[in-house]
Order: sequence, then structure tokens, then C-alpha cells
Amino acid sequence: MSSSATSSPSPESGEQAPVRYATTPPRPPGLAPKDTPITWAKDNVPSIVGAVLLLAFVAWCAFEAFGPTPADDARLPAQGALTLAVFAIAIWLWIFSSIGDTYVALGAAIVLVLTGMLSDSQLFSSLGEDTVWLLLAAFVIAAGVTATGLSTRAAVYIVTGATGVRQLVYLVTGVLVATAFAIPSTSGRAALALPIFVALAQALHDRERLVLALSLLFPSVILLSAVASYLGAGAHIITSQILQTSGYEGFSFTTWLIFGLPLAVVSSYACAELIMWLFLDKEGRSQKLDVSVEKLEEHTSMPLTGPLTVGQSRAALLTLAVVLLWCTESLHGLHPAVVALLGALLATSPGYGLVTMGKALKTVPWSMLLFMAATLTLGTALVESGAADWLAHRVLGPVSDAGAAAGVVFVVVVVVMSTAAHLIIQSRSARSAVLIPIVVSLAPGIGVDPMAAAFASTAAAGFCHTLTSSAKPVTLFSDVEGIETYQPKDLLRLSAFLAPLMVGMVLFFSFVIWPLMGMPLFL
Repeated sequence: MSSSATSSPSPESGEQAPVRYATTPPRPPGLAPKDTPITWAKDNVPSIVGAVLLLAFVAWCAFEAFGPTPADDARLPAQGALTLAVFAIAIWLWIFSSIGDTYVALGAAIVLVLTGMLSDSQLFSSLGEDTVWLLLAAFVIAAGVTATGLSTRAAVYIVTGATGVRQLVYLVTGVLVATAFAIPSTSGRAALALPIFVALAQALHDRERLVLALSLLFPSVILLSAVASYLGAGAHIITSQILQTSGYEGFSFTTWLIFGLPLAVVSSYACAELIMWLFLDKEGRSQKLDVSVEKLEEHTSMPLTGPLTVGQSRAALLTLAVVLLWCTESLHGLHPAVVALLGALLATSPGYGLVTMGKALKTVPWSMLLFMAATLTLGTALVESGAADWLAHRVLGPVSDAGAAAGVVFVVVVVVMSTAAHLIIQSRSARSAVLIPIVVSLAPGIGVDPMAAAFASTAAAGFCHTLTSSAKPVTLFSDVEGIETYQPKDLLRLSAFLAPLMVGMVLFFSFVIWPLMGMPLFL
């Protein structure tokens, strides 16, 4: 026996059986080999750089609050300095730490309460905002509709009408745009759409390039079409609430629909064409298809044929009634949250209900609702402490020196920043909580309408396709068991073309389309 061999009991005989090591016996856990050099991990470099920038920013805020009086007499209030410091730390944790976004947001809000920057009533009242109740009830309704299988049947029925590749892509795009009004949040829509994609991918398994294109199409359209609906993303609600906190009207379900739906449709179909152009050759785009309901039914456990069930018929009527009431608020005067609560009660009622209340509540993303409430609180603190106004003038103030072109330059900078922000802050709601207070504070002084600027910023933030970690739908469709979807290089290729296209579309709508529809860009 070699001198490097040790012995251990044999599980069968109880005797000492030789165990040989290829090199040396393993070291105790937690100890590195003596000859292993201690080096800085490359992965830590961005977080270290971010920490240095964070400290520099906090020091700058402290100097602006307590240092010599600035020449322009624009001193940062002490409360604003503390609020900015807490907010900057939260941003660093959102970007570089593995701590959950909700935990960070709630922690930051608690710190602001403990330091007196916010009252405890302001923190708790954010959880009672009408928009939180609106989202909560909408999720309950969506749980009932999903439980009946109506959404899947409707989508499959539409998709199976395709006789060619382009027609299939267009039909899928239309279905995904429509889901923005039925399912709150992009994550919920992605979870709903995933079984449809899997069935399509398995039915088209012999067309790998088409499956790749569809895997990119689903999350891309889900993200871009969210701007169609006030409930499409939590960021929309945060934007409206920050506007109202700042003394502006904000947006309702109807006004958001009027301005958001045209952009959602145009950007979604432009993205669909771009994906076909980038990932399918001319022959692939013109191929004929035969996707039947029976063929898709082979790859799903849900029945897709036959008459609608009683539950599905009720789900269709309920969804239609709720959306119509939301769109006609000016006629009946019922608050959208009240309409949603009535719909939720019907969806879970003992006689008419589609699902039990307990089961529906289990599907509600409570973490997202808490995160939204906490970020609303942070946004309120930025506005009321004077921090947003001061930061806006310090960071974007030089834009005002552009003279007559200041308003145009400001809008372009805001749209570009909002489009690129997903590379730093993954959460769309967090991006709105950071950007919108600054945009709203600075816009009036440059002659730009705050509501139009905030809407443009929020719409541009819908682009978050660059990395698999940039948005939950992108992450979900990047790893589908048994199906080969896209790689990081495919996302980068798509983003290289889609990002400038999205910036151009948002700017075109901001300068041309939305003013014609009643939302002027300039004061």
C-alpha cells in the first residue's frame, strides 16, 4: 500500500478498506491549499467600483448639505442629503447584492422612518393606496380566468389559424399584446404564455430557427406591450403616483390605454419583424405551416377543442365587463379599484366563482406588491425632502444651457437614459422610482410637460432585453426544459438593433403622435 493511502470502514464487511487519493488527502473545509494564490475575483471588481462611487456620491451630498454655501444658493437640505444617501445605498444593493429587491426597498423605507425623514403613517398608507388594491384584485381575477383555461384556449385557437411563418408570428404577437389587459405584470403574462410556447415548439421541433425566433418573440413582445395597460407593469402605477404626489393629475386606466396602446402595437409588431429579419432567412419567413389544434393538443394536458365550459364562458363575460367598466369610468364614476374588487368577489363567489378566494390569493405576488408600496414611499421621500428637485438640477441642469433646444435635448436624454437603465437596475419599478422623481422635478423649468416626460421615460423603460437577467420574462424563456431557446449572444444581437429602434419610436411618439392625441410635450 502506498504511503498516501488511508483506510476507512467497508460498508459491507466492517473491515478497513484502502482508499487511495490521487494526490494528497483533502484539506479540512474552509482551508485553501497552501499553494493557492489569493487573488481578487474579477467578479468583485464592478461591486467594488460601485462601492467607491457610492461613497463618493454620499460624500458629495454631505458637502452640498453642510459645506460652504453654493454660489447659486442651491443648498441641498439636510433631510434631502440623508434621503439621497439611503436611496443610493438601496440602488447599490439592488445592483450588486443578492438580497431581494423587496427586502432592500422595505429596509430603506424603514431607515427613512427611523431617521425621521418619513412618518410611520406615510409608510403604512402606501400599503393602502388604491393602486395596490387595484393590482391585488386584478391578480385575483386573473387567477380565476387562468384556472378555467380560457386564456390558453383563446390563444391556441387564434394561433392555429396561421398558414405561414409570418402569419404565425403576427398572430402570436397580437395574442400577447391582448394579454396586457387580462394579466397584471409581465411575469404573470410570461408564466401564462410559456405552455403555449412549449406546445408550439414541440409541434415545430423540426424547424429549429423558427423555434429560436419564437422563443425571442414571446418575452420581447410581453415586455414591449406592457405599456398598453395601466396594470401592465408596477412601474406604470409608481409613475402615476409620483406625479400625483408632485401635484399633477396622474394617469387613469383609460388615459394610459389611449396613449400606451398605439405604442405597444407599433413597437411589438416592429420587434416581430426585426426578429424574423435577424433570425430567419427569406425562405424561412415564407415557409408554409400547418399547425392544427389537434397537433397542439398532443403536447398539452389541457383540452383545446369542444365547446367552452361554463367556467370559461363566465370568465370571458367577467373579463369583458371589468375592462369595459375600467374604460368607462367617466360615465359611471366607479373607481377602478372598486370595479376590480367587485370583479374579484364575483370570480371567487361560491355560486358564480371561477376559483376559491384562498387559492386565488396564493397566486398574488405579495412580494411585488410590497416592493411597489415601498418604492412609492421612497419616491415620496425624494420629492418631499427636496432631494429630487436638487438632484434634477445638479445632474440634468446643464441641459437648460442648451437654449431654445433645451426641451428637445432634455427629452432625448431622458428617453436614452430610461432605455439604458435596465443594464444597471433590473427592476422596472425600481427604475421608475429612481428616474421619475428627477424627471418630474426638472421638466417644468425646461418647458417640458412633466406628465408627457414621465410617460416617455416609463415607456422607454419597457426595453429590457439585453441580458437574461434584465427581466423575468427573458429569464423564464432562456431556459425551457427540453427545448433549445436563445443564447446570450442572440439577445445581444437583438438588442443591438432593438434598442435604437425603441428610442426612435418613443421619441417619435413623444414629439408627434402623443401631442396630436392630446398630450403635448412642451408647456
